[in-house]
Amino acid sequence: MTETATVSAIESSESKRVVRGKLSRDDIVMRGSMIVIGLYLVVTMVFPLYAMLSKSFSTYTFDLAAYEVQVSDESGENFSAPVTLLALNEELGVVSASDLNAGSDGRIGVTQFFPDFSFRSPVNYRLRNTTDAGRFLVGSTLNQSVEWIELDSNTFRRVQLRPVKETGLGNFRTYFETPALSQSIMNSVIIAVISTIITVTLAFWFAYALNRSCMRFKGFFRLVAMAPILVPSLLPGIALVYLFGNQGFLKELLFGASIYGPIGIVIGSVFFTFPHAFLIISTALSISDARLYEASVVLRGSPWRTFWTVTIPGARYGLVSAAFVVFNLVITDFGLPKVIGGQFNVLAVDIYKQVIGQQNFEMGAVVSVVLVLPAIVAFAVDRLVQSKQVALLSARSVPYAPSPNARLDWTLFAFSSLIAIFILGILGICQFAALVKFWPYDLSFSLNNYQFDRMDGGGWASYLNSIKLGLLTAVVGTAVIFFGAYLVEKSNGFKTGRAIFQMFAMLPMAIPGMVLGLAYIFFFNNPDNPLHFLYGTLAILVICTVTHFYTVSHLTATTALQQMDREFEAVSASLKQPTLKLFTRVTVPVSLPAILDISIYLFINAMTTVSAVVFLYSPKTSLASIAVLNMDDAGDIAPAAAMGMMIFYTNAAARILHLIASRGVLSRTQAWRRR
Repeated sequence: MTETATVSAIESSESKRVVRGKLSRDDIVMRGSMIVIGLYLVVTMVFPLYAMLSKSFSTYTFDLAAYEVQVSDESGENFSAPVTLLALNEELGVVSASDLNAGSDGRIGVTQFFPDFSFRSPVNYRLRNTTDAGRFLVGSTLNQSVEWIELDSNTFRRVQLRPVKETGLGNFRTYFETPALSQSIMNSVIIAVISTIITVTLAFWFAYALNRSCMRFKGFFRLVAMAPILVPSLLPGIALVYLFGNQGFLKELLFGASIYGPIGIVIGSVFFTFPHAFLIISTALSISDARLYEASVVLRGSPWRTFWTVTIPGARYGLVSAAFVVFNLVITDFGLPKVIGGQFNVLAVDIYKQVIGQQNFEMGAVVSVVLVLPAIVAFAVDRLVQSKQVALLSARSVPYAPSPNARLDWTLFAFSSLIAIFILGILGICQFAALVKFWPYDLSFSLNNYQFDRMDGGGWASYLNSIKLGLLTAVVGTAVIFFGAYLVEKSNGFKTGRAIFQMFAMLPMAIPGMVLGLAYIFFFNNPDNPLHFLYGTLAILVICTVTHFYTVSHLTATTALQQMDREFEAVSASLKQPTLKLFTRVTVPVSLPAILDISIYLFINAMTTVSAVVFLYSPKTSLASIAVLNMDDAGDIAPAAAMGMMIFYTNAAARILHLIASRGVLSRTQAWRRR
């Protein structure tokens, strides 16, 4: 009995063992490729953000008590009693308390503590660190020793103190104790909230007009609504300067108010965020069940009540998503407030001022951390809302078709016309300003403003660099992003790795471009980093741009791939065909519409981006969008408008070529979609 029980127990334990299949060669290749692309995201996003976060907690201060000095008589032999530089500074007041807080590259010359110093004097000096924390430079040689070193006057004049690094919340404390800086938080939030309310409201009624009315010229209005995507965010700021600036011909309409500040930022923000809100809300309104509206009619519900009980609830997720997208775009934008913000400080411009204006990289990192917080919160809430969205259409749903209503149709047509006039007016005034000789005194037409080689900003070379950046970003980015999405969606098992990869792929959307660009300075500009050779090249601009716009492209690819049944992989495995062969011959052709959409999305954003690359370009890699910024700073506003319109026309041409190519390619590869 005992032996039988033992045998049965062994058989039972063996039956409970989980039999794991051996990984195939394709599984190993796919998992290895996923790890490689995951490492790319870690190196190009996680590591730079960590370097920036570490920088924000690093404080550098001068501890004058850590240095002692002795001075000889004119014979150079008899030295005075040691005295600290702190004691000398208390006596003379050479360095203020605020000047003792410095950046990582801060320096203080020692000779200023000696008013009678002369480098020709026969007097000698002795200097030492009193603690291990002290350090000073003699020329280019760093001295951290506590031993005395003796220097003649000529050498002593080259001695400079270096700050001591500490880790803590000192930078954040300084930031919030500085009214001008901390006020930027409130300014940014207020501008973002006001712009979001206005933009979402206008975009909703515009989308409602195109989806729920029978008005004419819907195609034209839809085309106009997408135009702001094709220009950098600086361009509406330039247009508003020409319209409402000190020499603008419509400045009287502001009734004495200034366009330079919150008014200009809000108007410009509405312009460049409108298409984003419109796309999201239009998608939400295009999905509706006609039976709900029929039920409302049967129950004798008024049109207004139907609107609030059927239309708004059906579009609520789109409205919330659009609101958070617009809020995120406005609060993280740099170009528009830089051009037209005047003295009205916002967070993104503060980062630029701290880094470029004051070379205070630590404080720039602090402002970046502060800017990331509302962006992450907005992104997280948006994802949470989308996760709770439920299907509005079922198999029995009836597509909604609007009925003609002359009064409503003409009202919505008038509203849509005003929106179109606003958008076309912004673009038109920029083109007009780019063609006149000297605004507003000589309005005759000329092409002088297109002579970019005579202006600051990089000339025509910057425009060509932008095209190179756009093409490389489109080709490299599309290949990496689509293949990465394929690995996530079509790999077998490896749930943990796929979940981690998906998390990394979603993170770039929550990181403002300004923050990512500054993080690249801290990471790639470090001489100890083996990737330091990338800094200042076109390659780092491509890497930054691909990473910055990774999430939307990844979501587009995964959406397309999720529409393909996994039976394709099963059939391929049964036929013993390699996965890469299935990928190239089946997956790519079927998903070609999404691939083309990703490529044009990356190209257009590479042409228009400013914030993500403003810290990373070099004189040889200046871009058209950066040239607009630099020419505007130099007072060449008309040439800046001309360059901005060149970006617009280039993106418009790329979009047209994309549509033509799509029709030709899709007619050959998507014939299976037609019956």
